[in-house]
Amino acid sequence: MLRATFLTALAATALAGCTTTGAGMAGDKAMRTATAPLRTAAGADVGTVTATEMAGGVQIRIDARGMPAGMHGAHVHTTGRCDAPDFTTAGGHWNPTAKQHGTSNPAGPHAGDAPNLTIGADGTGSVTIMLPAGTMDGLLDADGAAFVIHANADDYKTDPSGNSGGRIACGVFTAA
Repeated sequence: MLRATFLTALAATALAGCTTTGAGMAGDKAMRTATAPLRTAAGADVGTVTATEMAGGVQIRIDARGMPAGMHGAHVHTTGRCDAPDFTTAGGHWNPTAKQHGTSNPAGPHAGDAPNLTIGADGTGSVTIMLPAGTMDGLLDADGAAFVIHANADDYKTDPSGNSGGRIACGVFTAA
């Protein structure tokens, strides 16, 4: 009887150590998320970008479809607007720390610089990355932020945009 009581107490203690704070929680703080539906200048739905607040930055998940095959620059831009035809209303790259563009630039990177997005022959591509200098407060500030897919690959060093070419898809982040 004493052994059974001891084992029950031990099991209860072990299970108590395994409790979680629930989905969408990091410690005692709820993780905030935002999504940006990607659209072309013609309005075609070409994917979604999801931003999730994490310890150490903002995690970005890009799920693209119906895009041209190849490597494409992908960046968070400073303003939450995506007006066709060229999406220039999204402004420049998100750069709250006044750095230069690119992870290969000794004076960089911008907070919104992300690795190139590879789109396969079937028009799809996805990647999950961490933006260590990013914050959800910055992403969802008064003028918002947008995610832009560029026509060409980013060279990771040329300021201000890595020679990544025109903007071919854009999405405005909204809190989920």
